[in-house]
Parts: sequence; structure tokens; C-alpha cells
Amino acid sequence: MLQRAGRPGAMPAAVVEYKGWKEGYRCGYCASERGKVSAGMWAHSMTVQDYQDLIDRGWRRSGKCVYKPIMNQTCCPQYTIRCQALRFQPSKSHKKVLKKMLKFISKGDVSKAASEDEPMDSHIEDAVACDFAYKGESHISQSELTPLSEDHTERVESEEKNTGETKEEVNVQKVESGCPQICTDKDTPVPGEPSRSTKIVHAPPKPGKGADLSKPPCRKAKDIRKERKLQKLLQNQMCTLGGSQLQTDDQVFLLQNSKSKTNQPKTIEDFVFVSLPDDAQHKLEVRLVPVSFEDPQFKSSFNQSAALFAKYQMAIHKDTPSDCGENEFTRFLCDSPLEAENAPNGPECGYGSFHQQYWLDGKIIAVGVIDILPYCVSSVYLYYDPDYSFLSLGVYSALREIAFTRQLHEKAPDLCFYYMGFYIHSCPKMRYKGQYRPSDLLCPETYVWTPIERCLPLLEHSKYCRFNQDMKAVDEGRIKDLGRVRVLHKRTIMPYSVYKKGRKGPSDEASVQQYASLVGQTCSERMLLFRS
Repeated sequence: MLQRAGRPGAMPAAVVEYKGWKEGYRCGYCASERGKVSAGMWAHSMTVQDYQDLIDRGWRRSGKCVYKPIMNQTCCPQYTIRCQALRFQPSKSHKKVLKKMLKFISKGDVSKAASEDEPMDSHIEDAVACDFAYKGESHISQSELTPLSEDHTERVESEEKNTGETKEEVNVQKVESGCPQICTDKDTPVPGEPSRSTKIVHAPPKPGKGADLSKPPCRKAKDIRKERKLQKLLQNQMCTLGGSQLQTDDQVFLLQNSKSKTNQPKTIEDFVFVSLPDDAQHKLEVRLVPVSFEDPQFKSSFNQSAALFAKYQMAIHKDTPSDCGENEFTRFLCDSPLEAENAPNGPECGYGSFHQQYWLDGKIIAVGVIDILPYCVSSVYLYYDPDYSFLSLGVYSALREIAFTRQLHEKAPDLCFYYMGFYIHSCPKMRYKGQYRPSDLLCPETYVWTPIERCLPLLEHSKYCRFNQDMKAVDEGRIKDLGRVRVLHKRTIMPYSVYKKGRKGPSDEASVQQYASLVGQTCSERMLLFRS
């Protein structure tokens, strides 16, 4: 059955133009002039579930351009990385950054130490890794993207039935994506969802690779002394009461309570949501603003935000003023294909694209561009005021976004991961994302998540790796039936099998096959591939 998405005259929920592969262009990581290889498509619109499924297959967006590195061919393989936000514990260096911000806000103290250069996704090559974002814009009119009325769809459907095709062959059922249990504290596997059902097993890291997550955290000597003191106190109480001993349950409770207070490491929330003194020197406010010119907060702060972007790009990435004007800012960080959605079991702010603005004493000093998706918060980009580099805003904003993910999880139980973009092991300065643990890398062949501890030894030997060690495992979401790919042609939605029969001119099957193999069967049956 031929389908029409949305209400009559409305633009479908997801329409994409596949641009194909781009080979042999400059890499910003290794400085190779012709080493980069990626595939790209222009997304006119996209649901948050579409994009969630795409990033779980190694795709990433820059504005309305959605691109995927061709991992076994590109010079610097870029592995999708996610942090398990619910299990995250800040490291010593992370705590230093959080304490530094607290001291600055409360007392105005400015650290003399050099700031840590760990900007979360502020490397321009990571965010615009394909030139499609600026040179591959679509020139298709809005009317071409709007499906015709129901009458026309039904007429084309009846014509197709007369050809003798079976109903099953041309019937495209809408794929409803369920909400798999993806939190790693549940071991129940989810059929057909390999990228979200991997059981996390931590292997001891090599010396110098960080803490061994399979062992309990180290305890401070003073905490152990406190616990011993409490035990002696309990013993003394039992003696002085002349045989009237405390209840065993009470003793256990006191001991456990002591352990929970003395042995439990501080969380991000302990630093971020601490109450400040009345005479605090500064005021920091974090505002979540939907990326929409219809939103009054976004509209009123646009000029200040755009000016900050230009200041950052020129100071940090040495852009010229023409490279980072308002048009470039809008295309790169304000234009999003994601359709805003609200769900009963979703976060109160809804799903979609947002700017998380950091206001210090009434002015914006940093903006984290994020996408809130069904199972994660995805970091898109960060730009900040270089005058405040001493606050390590890249690290601080990443920690705040992890805390924000945990906050959203309270209302939306399926949302429990923080996606950090790409991890590039072959580029030493891009390895910092691996410090946000526990984290997983996406296998580029089977699209199964693998703990980063198991990936690092493999990456030391080869820059391109298949992380899934089960050599019989395959991509469960691979394309199985090309004829079921959904196509938008002459404002009519149809399966590719129907479009192919009526197509004039040279065959485009190789291009459609390439597109479908990269996006997978589920997305290819749900999104509309525009054909002229």
C-alpha cells in the first residue's frame, strides 16, 4: 500500500537526500590532504527516533547534514562513543574543574594553574567532517517535498495493484520503534537491538590507562579510622548497658550508614547543586533553550550567542570573520532537521535540538549545543568565551551535560546515555573523551556497543578495528529487502520496488543500495528517500 506521511499537505516526518560518498578530501586530525572518506545526506526533516537509530549506526549531524565516516577506508576512523551517565563517577581531574568553578562563583578566585585543554566537541573538524554541510545544501523546493493528497496516493496504489504485484510485495508497514531496555544494570537481552543490549564486562586496564573499574574504589585512611571508632563506640555501649545489648539490626544500620557517608565518592550533583553563600561573587545560571526562532528566549539571545560563536571560532580555530558570520552560525548550529516532540513518558522539555546556555552575571559565556533523543543526550558542539578559558569550560559543560542526562532519566527512564560524538584513537589530542567512564565504543561492523577497556588494546595495534570478537556475528539491522525502501517521487510515497519499475533513464539501484546499507533496514523503511 502506498502511504502518505502526516496530514494532507504537510511535510512528511522524515525526508532525506542521499549525497553519496565523498572521497579524498583533507583531514583535520592527521593533516592528510586526501585521506578522508565519508558518506553524507541532507535531512530536510527527521524524527528524533530516526536520528537515534542513525547515530546507533555511526551517523552524526552537522546542521542538516548527516554524515557517516567510511570506517575501513578513511584515514582517521571515528568511533561513536557514549558514556553510561547513570554509572559515571567524576575523576580527580574532573573534580578539580568542578571545585575551580565553585571557588570562582563563591569567592571570585581565579586559578593560577593552566586550564585543561579538553573542549567537548569544539574541534571544528569533528563537527563538520564532511563538506556537505556547507557545499551540499539542497535546492529542492518545499512543494516538491510535500506529498499529494490521499486521492492521488490511492489512485497510484490502484494502478500498482493492476500490475499483478502481490499485496505483501508493495505493502510498506510503518515501523514502530519500541523502547528497548537499554540501561546497563539490566542483563536481559533485547532481540534485534544489538547496539543497546550488550552486557557490560569490565576488563582490568593496562598500567597508566586509568582506574580498574572491576575493583571497589579506594578508601581514605581517615574514613577507615572513623569506621573503627564507630565500632569501638558500639562495643562500649554494649558493655556499659550491662548486658542490654543493642539490637543487631541497629548495629548493622549504624555501620552501613557510616560506610555510605564516609566511603561513597562525591557525585557531579554534589558539586553542581551545592548551595552558595549569600555573598557569592558571581551568579551562574544554565538555561535550556529550544533551537527555534519561534521561541522568545532563543530569539532574544540569538545576537549575543552568534557573536560569542564568532569570537570563539576566530580565537580558537583561527577562522576569518566571513567564516563565522551569522549565516554560518545559523546553518551550522541553529538549523536542525529534528522535529520537536513531546511524549507522555518523555522529559518535560520534550525531545529535539537545544542550546544549553551558561549565563554568568547576565551574559552568555558558553553554549552547549545538544540533541535530546529517546535514549540519550547527544553533544553536538560547544563554543565559549575565550576570556574564561581558565574555567575549563569544555570539561565543565560535559560534566553538566552528564548531570543533565541523569536528571532527564528521572522522568524518562529509557534516557540514560550521554553521547560524546566520535572517539579518534589515532589522534592523541582527541582521546580525552575516553576519560569519561564507564563508556562504550560502537563496533563499526555489527553496531554492538563494547566497553572501551576492551577496545583500547585492539586500537593500539590497528586504527581500524572490529570490536565484536564473535566473528559469526553480523549486523542485525542490515538491509534485507531493497524493494521496501521508502521513496518520495513526484510528491508520492512508494516502495522502491514500485519506483524502480516506472523509472526512466539509467538505474539508480547502486546508489539506493549504498544508502540502505548504511542507514539499515529499519530507517530505510521509515524515512523517505527523495528521488527527482
